[in-house]
Amino acid sequence: MILVTGGTGLVGSHLLLDLVKTENKVRAIHRKNSDLSAVEKVFTYYIPTTEASFLFNRIEWIEASLEDIPALSIAFEGVTKVYHSAALVSFHSKDLNALRKVNIEGTANIVNLCISGKIQKLCYISSIATMDPGPGEPQVTENFTWYPEKNHSDYAISKHGAEIEIWRATQEGIPAVILNPGVILGPGFWDKGTGQIFKKVAEGLNYHFPKTTGFVGVQDVAELAVLAMDSPVQNEQFIVVAENLSFKNVFDAIARSFEKRPPQKELKPWMIVAGWIIQSLGYYIFGTEKQISRRDYKSLFEHTLFSNMKVKSEFGYEFTPIKAVISKTVELYKQDNS
Repeated sequence: MILVTGGTGLVGSHLLLDLVKTENKVRAIHRKNSDLSAVEKVFTYYIPTTEASFLFNRIEWIEASLEDIPALSIAFEGVTKVYHSAALVSFHSKDLNALRKVNIEGTANIVNLCISGKIQKLCYISSIATMDPGPGEPQVTENFTWYPEKNHSDYAISKHGAEIEIWRATQEGIPAVILNPGVILGPGFWDKGTGQIFKKVAEGLNYHFPKTTGFVGVQDVAELAVLAMDSPVQNEQFIVVAENLSFKNVFDAIARSFEKRPPQKELKPWMIVAGWIIQSLGYYIFGTEKQISRRDYKSLFEHTLFSNMKVKSEFGYEFTPIKAVISKTVELYKQDNS
């Protein structure tokens, strides 16, 4: 039995599709108010509706949160392999405690159950947010160093803490692999995560920002997770990035696919600072919610390159070009919103 956490998310739903195409028994956990129909909808992007329904119904769903150890214990019964993709993604300062509780404590609970259940292998979907570039290094590699004195986002700190828990599992005899995807692009969740980028550009986005980072298609992340799990590779970490691009390049490519005018105005640092100050005043005076923290705004102007040579060499993998990922995602967005 294979267990997937985060199955109702972007990566998890694509991972479930890859897994149920095989003869493996697949179980997935979901929170009480999760929209399971969104997962079946993702299946229909790639296979006929009848087949999608059949495969979706092969999944054994169990209601459990990462904090609910009794429910998780039930989910772990008979499980031999675990894909841990569940996480809270937030850059809101108010979510600091939730980030630590879900991403760090939740991962610790998964690790403890893997250890007690003597799981054969654990695959963790992390993020390049945990990887700091070294001084003078042109690209970030898997030989990175975490510099605690740097201004990391709360999200990055929580994912770093989660990785420490995964390495603890390896010390306790559980073989594990960690995948660190870049910004993940793909269809199905237009109102959250990177799906909002497509929605905003479709509606007409005026501003872009210069940040350069790694991007990857969601199907590549799911395929590499399965490859890593099924391989003899263990206790290794892999950067999962197809291309290093600026957000301007990505926004422009999305706009062209929509046959829209690309965003013309570049956000300047003073605009972000002014916006943060206004948001902060609103938060402290009126209790309105802040969208970005002082620590996070600086990252919008950073340029960080990531090397994918290790994962390509280990698995002989060729990534889908981001232009093709964008084109397919825009096509499906139009299909859903026609």
